[in-house]
Amino acid sequence: MSDLEKHVNQPGRAKLVKKVREKINELGITYIYYQFISVTGRVVGKGIPADHWERTAEKGFQLVYGATANLFLDRHNNYIGYGPEAMELVGIPDPETFVQLPWDKRVGRVFVTCFRNREERKNPGGHLTSDCRGNLRIFMDEFKKKHGLELRVGTEPEMMWLTKNEDGTPTGKGFSKPFCYHIDQFESLRPVFIKVIEYAKAMGLDMIQGDHEDAPGQLELNWTYDNVLRNADRLSTYRQICAQVAREHNLIACFMTKPFMGVSASGCHTNMSLWKGGKIKLNKLGNKTLPGVEEVFSYVEGGTNTFMPDTKDMQLPGKIGLQSIAGIMKHLPALTALGSSTVNSYRRLWDQGFWAPVYADWGYQNRTCGLRVSAPGRFEYRSVDSMHNPYLLGAALLKACDEGISKKMKPAAPESRNIYEAQKAGKDVKKLPLSLGEALDRLAEDEVIKSAMPDEMYKVFHWYKNDEWERFLGATTQWDLDTYLDCLP
Repeated sequence: MSDLEKHVNQPGRAKLVKKVREKINELGITYIYYQFISVTGRVVGKGIPADHWERTAEKGFQLVYGATANLFLDRHNNYIGYGPEAMELVGIPDPETFVQLPWDKRVGRVFVTCFRNREERKNPGGHLTSDCRGNLRIFMDEFKKKHGLELRVGTEPEMMWLTKNEDGTPTGKGFSKPFCYHIDQFESLRPVFIKVIEYAKAMGLDMIQGDHEDAPGQLELNWTYDNVLRNADRLSTYRQICAQVAREHNLIACFMTKPFMGVSASGCHTNMSLWKGGKIKLNKLGNKTLPGVEEVFSYVEGGTNTFMPDTKDMQLPGKIGLQSIAGIMKHLPALTALGSSTVNSYRRLWDQGFWAPVYADWGYQNRTCGLRVSAPGRFEYRSVDSMHNPYLLGAALLKACDEGISKKMKPAAPESRNIYEAQKAGKDVKKLPLSLGEALDRLAEDEVIKSAMPDEMYKVFHWYKNDEWERFLGATTQWDLDTYLDCLP
């Protein structure tokens, strides 16, 4: 059987398809968004009436391969990744992700896995390797089979709520003042974040805390960590929710890394740990009817956290944690292309006065390093911003951890000093790439991280991002005019 046929006929899926039909009827859903994730993390897909759920669950829908690259043209007017002669992918819905949209309860949403067309002469019905979500599932399953471990991830998505002009363009201002942890500024955005939390809970995010950060209109709202795939789905869902709430409040939900200079950028610190075992816990939402299948509202909890200290030194992770740190540290330059994936990302890294994580070092609770042990049992990859694609980064982190564990690698000693003071004292610390172009070069040299983007995925990613970098290099900006317009005579 092809990969597509195996996916459609996997054990238990038919039962899940029936559960979705029951939810469609129970909730009165008439329309469904079938969505997957493009190379840049954008949500793309199709909408289909709910009457056709069973047929679509079995046969899927077709869409051009180029949708995985947003169907964008490069600067030479060529379609990125796939030309108009390419065949169409087949999107097969994953029923365990079905949930109702809380802002229009007539509409449901389901993630899909993408496959090559059934009529392709080469590998018909095979996994479409430019499907970043499908790739992450495969690598997650392979990692668990090899090591008996599950990567659990929790993200800290900072973003800004910006005001806009009557024509919809940004005014260049955030809604609130740049006062970090200031409850009054948090309160000023209460109508916004309360609505975000309401929608998020209705779509399966177990919201746990939030605060006002130190940039204009900048909020961070967090939810319970989970396995790397489900957390990526929830981050994508969170972005969709924020976009909807922005429409309702006449604001702009800005995930751009650095819309303002002189204030903090929007990072998305990624906390991770590797676990053995655990059980699924259902978040029942009280006595309310679940607006989707149970799997959307479930989290994995418990088990053995292999990153917990196994010596009396509570600041040092256990053996598997140290091996994973060594793997990630080795590949930090290439990982930067995924965690800081836009030209604008590097405005954050250049503005070093705002805790920018630009050094390839690690330590316990040391925010001047690119990687820090943030608490016993987990560590935080800091060179990640809110524009990143969590499916690509999650797959790459699995590959880096796999090498560290498989080769029993050992990291250098952790740094407890402020990294800038350590440098003054003579420590030689390498900087991370400080431009998208440099990061792409480091990625091109790193076969381990490239393996997280197999076959067509790396081709599409490199084409898209290299074109973005070249467009930037070829653009005249306001800085050029401000600097050079009156420099002569």
